[in-house]
Amino acid sequence: MSDIRDQYEAYPYPARDPADEAKRLITGSPSFPVEMDHCLWAGQRDWSQELRVLVAGGGTGDGLVQLAQRLKDADRPYQITYLDLSTASRKIAEARVAARQLDNIRFVTGSLLDAPTLGAFDYIDCCGVLHHLPDPEAGLKALRAAMAPNGGLGFMVYAPYGRTGVYPLQAAFNRLYDHLPPKSRLKHAKQVFAKLPDTHPLKRNPHLGDHMQSDAGFYDLLIHSQDRAFTVAEWTSALANTGWALSSFAQPGLYDLGQFTQPPDDRDPIAQMTSAEELRGTIKTHVGYARRVDDAAPAWPDPQDRVPHINGIPAKALAQAIKAQKLPPLRIGSERINLTIPAKAAAMVAQVDGRRTVGNIIDQTTLDKREALRLWAKVENALCPWGMLHYSRILVGQNSNG
Repeated sequence: MSDIRDQYEAYPYPARDPADEAKRLITGSPSFPVEMDHCLWAGQRDWSQELRVLVAGGGTGDGLVQLAQRLKDADRPYQITYLDLSTASRKIAEARVAARQLDNIRFVTGSLLDAPTLGAFDYIDCCGVLHHLPDPEAGLKALRAAMAPNGGLGFMVYAPYGRTGVYPLQAAFNRLYDHLPPKSRLKHAKQVFAKLPDTHPLKRNPHLGDHMQSDAGFYDLLIHSQDRAFTVAEWTSALANTGWALSSFAQPGLYDLGQFTQPPDDRDPIAQMTSAEELRGTIKTHVGYARRVDDAAPAWPDPQDRVPHINGIPAKALAQAIKAQKLPPLRIGSERINLTIPAKAAAMVAQVDGRRTVGNIIDQTTLDKREALRLWAKVENALCPWGMLHYSRILVGQNSNG
């Protein structure tokens, strides 16, 4: 682990400037509270209860800052423990937290394998870490030991097909330069990279850009000394081997074989997702949620009792596009996904504010209830697979804009 520690001391990742906190909040999956609620707790978590969080391998703080800021905005109680082996990364994360005046955060320098010694947590964020461990399953076991009953894990691990071209370069650069300190490794690798032919698989891969954004990004993508990617079958197997069960991917539509062909009736869900991943060929990370295998998945409430949130576009703007039947293609990485939602559903989408139930929303329209529920099912079927619609009661009873 010393090489990895040296890397992140020299090049904290991702590269962040705490001064930028004054002008933007970096958001994404996992660890977006309404998405967490939707994927782990069927949109029913009691947010008046304190959320105990571990950010395992917090880096320069993206997941930490997003989660703490969103919970603060919603005026919901939380305690967060940040854990990372890099003191340089921790310093940046601390500065970002200070810039936003976020509280109830404990900073710990150490290994992800230390997680069980830090307490029992309702939610664990672990993004971009497990695939850098010599034994990723040992990391999953450590996180499992730190998870409280009915809690959940938000994960991101690398996937192979969208990272075409990465691993031959990693192998070459580490074979050539692993005897050098990090700054010298970077210097030599960038010199070689500039001489690669334009036909090199990485240069033809439109799904990756970290190596063009910063020295930290270049190093993390192409010089990392410990890096593996998981197919969806390998990742779900690693979860199962260590006491976890997949709850949901953040964008399950990516793994829907029905996007390409009629799925065989006798094929199990993992086999179907495996085929979808192979056919899509563009997935570079697996992002989603898992729960302890001995925790039963919560039952969803009646559709009318769910509280919807629209993600990625203001609800009223989405409603206008639906009404005009001019929905723009959804951008998923370098892909474009076409969405279809009936124009009559626009009246309901316009009412989504994160506080009203589907039943309350229907009551605000002139639609017949049976027709409205049929239309809402079409909205859900169009948006949920792509992480654009979540259910959560996090804002119910709050005055915050969220």
